[in-house]
Amino acid sequence: MKHTIRLFALCLLGFVFSLTCNAKEISGITVPELLTLDSVAFKLQGAGIRDKFFMDLYLASLYATKAYSDTPTFVSADEPMVLNLHILSSLITSEKMEEATKEGFINATKGNTTPLQAHIDTFIQTFKEPIAINDRYEFFYLPSKGIRISKNGIYKTTLEGLEFKKALFGIWLGEKPAQESLKKELMGR
Repeated sequence: MKHTIRLFALCLLGFVFSLTCNAKEISGITVPELLTLDSVAFKLQGAGIRDKFFMDLYLASLYATKAYSDTPTFVSADEPMVLNLHILSSLITSEKMEEATKEGFINATKGNTTPLQAHIDTFIQTFKEPIAINDRYEFFYLPSKGIRISKNGIYKTTLEGLEFKKALFGIWLGEKPAQESLKKELMGR
């Protein structure tokens, strides 16, 4: 009986240890190392905090089906991937998020937003609802389907096209990213 109890305790300890090894904590938020969406398994590429003037604004986490070593390859890859944003500050308002996103698309496309403008406008509608601390946005890219956008687990819309995906991910991973240190963290550096 003692042997069975010890074996059970060791198994339980191993299970708990494996759960803690499969997640990391950033600013008090648990970021899973593995994620499954629509039967696709994703591994955490990297995660980090977008900050401004020493204030944490949001936690971004990036997932892919395989590891990437450079950002241009990641941004242009026509492979399943996920970008999550977890809001950490009340300074993030709908208006500020819209403004930052517009600027991000301009930077990611080197000023050539015209071919993607309809998608950009639809994407920005995602931020029209009030934004609160702990809101979570998920941008899930599947080749041939596009970017599926969710807020707090509630589906909002899907925007088709690899070019839009490149522009969207380019906001954080492009040549002129939202924040250089966050870009490095998202790539696991």
